[in-house]
Amino acid sequence: MEQVFLLKGLDCPNCAAKIEKEIGALDGVEESRINLMQQTLTLRIDSKIADTIEKQVEIIVHSREPEVEVSRSRAKNAVEDTDDQRKMLFRLLAGAILFIIGIFSGRFSLPVLMLAYLLLGGDVLFKAARNIAKGRIFDENFLMSISTIGAFIIGEYPEAVAVMLFYQVGEFFQAAAVKRSRKSIEALMDIRPDSATVIRDGQARTVSPDTVAVGEIILVKPGEKIPLDGIVLEGDSMLDTVALTGESVPKTVGQGDPVLSGCINQSGVLTVEVAKPFGESTVSKIINLVENASGRKAPTENFITTFARYYTPVVVILAVLLGVMPPLLLQGGWAVWLHRALVFLVVSCPCALVVSIPLAFFGGIGAASKHGVLVKGSNYLEALHRVETIVFDKTGTLTKGVFNVTHILPAPGFTEAQLLEYAGQAEQYSNHPIAASILAACHGATEDAEDYQEFSGQGVRAVVGAKIVLAGNDKLMMAQGVDYAPCGLTGTKVYVAVDGQFAGCIVIADALKEDSKEALRALGKLGVKKTVLLTGDNDEIAKAVSDELGIDAYYAQLLPHEKVEILERLDREKPAGSKIAFVGDGINDAPVLARADVGIAMGGMGSDAAIEAADVVLMTDEPSKLMEAMQIAKGTKRIVLQNIVFALTVKGVLLLLGALGIAGMWEAVFGDVGVALLAVLNSMRLLRK
Repeated sequence: MEQVFLLKGLDCPNCAAKIEKEIGALDGVEESRINLMQQTLTLRIDSKIADTIEKQVEIIVHSREPEVEVSRSRAKNAVEDTDDQRKMLFRLLAGAILFIIGIFSGRFSLPVLMLAYLLLGGDVLFKAARNIAKGRIFDENFLMSISTIGAFIIGEYPEAVAVMLFYQVGEFFQAAAVKRSRKSIEALMDIRPDSATVIRDGQARTVSPDTVAVGEIILVKPGEKIPLDGIVLEGDSMLDTVALTGESVPKTVGQGDPVLSGCINQSGVLTVEVAKPFGESTVSKIINLVENASGRKAPTENFITTFARYYTPVVVILAVLLGVMPPLLLQGGWAVWLHRALVFLVVSCPCALVVSIPLAFFGGIGAASKHGVLVKGSNYLEALHRVETIVFDKTGTLTKGVFNVTHILPAPGFTEAQLLEYAGQAEQYSNHPIAASILAACHGATEDAEDYQEFSGQGVRAVVGAKIVLAGNDKLMMAQGVDYAPCGLTGTKVYVAVDGQFAGCIVIADALKEDSKEALRALGKLGVKKTVLLTGDNDEIAKAVSDELGIDAYYAQLLPHEKVEILERLDREKPAGSKIAFVGDGINDAPVLARADVGIAMGGMGSDAAIEAADVVLMTDEPSKLMEAMQIAKGTKRIVLQNIVFALTVKGVLLLLGALGIAGMWEAVFGDVGVALLAVLNSMRLLRK
């Protein structure tokens, strides 16, 4: 069974990782996952511990973060969050003022600096003592406590207070950064509608969207959010779809058009028939995807968590050796080497990495959401950065999935208008998609047909105005003895004959999307080395689409299981260390979406099965969104690597300089808090993309 707890006030990624690990190790807990953005803990547990798990969770959380409130309620109190920030800011300002007074107060400096130290670092000392009592020694609280107490012992009072002051400044900015990241995600949550106006017994009633059933009629007035997915029965309007798709251009809808929940009705009143219950609506799916996204950690995040767990005890041991071994060997200089050891401890704190790396991935997911790209976890965002092979479905992904007349080729003696009119009159009683395309092109038949006949697999025959009209494929022409001119263009060909004379050919094809060429061209610049097309269509059409788009290879006339087999073969052939992605939009694409390293669902919120199986969802049917998704993934990875290289380089240099006595406590403060703050600010750049 699954249980969700709210951890109100949890802002530290490092502490969250430790809490998640400890709770996951409890008996009966199958999975433990903390979502820092939503401040939630999701547990999958054995039903036998359902009654006791809340108490155990509370004990573990409070052992790490005593001020965090644990509850099963999802309600959040923004006023309390603001009060907490104000208290923290007041404490920082008071501590900073006392610190400045202490430096210039002469013989009273020690009491004033001691007061400033306790005001700023009292909670750090308390956490360190509590963790030591529980057997958890090597963490940032321990490093801060032992280094500052040591500084007091050797008479470096201002440095001791400065370490605590700047450490708390770093913690304040860390909390602010997490809060800003959370707000960027919560802005997307604003698309959730609060109410729906439903017509019941002839009366308009305002109800909760989750009480409206499929088939009921709702009214959506100008300025209101569409509460549920449905079909427009009456009215015309412009819809603001930016919250769903990231597109600023409004979409025009009218009678018969589908509308998605979360869009804002800008102009006319719409009468909509509900097509899906609230739990299955587009807005619910988006919210669920985004809320759960930050719970799936990228390999880099897991590496940093593991790295910090081993790194901290190693540097503590090195600091002890640095403070003890040289004085023993040199027979003196204890104060000098102890000072160097304390500098070494302050510099070594891993906050820059354990805070900034998760923040970078949160920022990447938030930036993608703003652009209409939903990434189900930071692990998929990182995998997208390493994609070098992309496999595409054709219909609805690279093409529009709608058959249209693309070429009208009249024979001598006939005009384009005549050819199209004859074809429309012959096809007017057919329900075939090809007939619908011809009728749409000629805007319906102008004269009724008589003696209508349909030849299975060939075409139709009809008498129109005393003339016998044939419309069909080459088999029909040959069967009826018509001397026709074969057409070499790609697409479905409809040959037309009038009273036995060949009148011409109409070509019907599934047109490419406007941005398909641009997207394929851009992917090459983003590091994609191979593109492949998989389609159930015939070889001729698959080849034409591949040639036009510059796709490296294609496979035609495939069934769903054959697509999976080919993807598995391509997976074995891909370069070592790279990833393979599949882009599709239909129910038949779900198996191959699930099999790919990164499954990407296209076509708006088309197929439920495709969206469930996919790791990334593109909210519009534009292939160019894939380019944006990869740009964000690569930008996120670039910032993560910048933070890692910057933090480790600066810390490595300062650790060496501290050990040699060149760097003092002030440089150590920059090596800890300064590096952490710069790394956090670098991560925040993603939210501005």
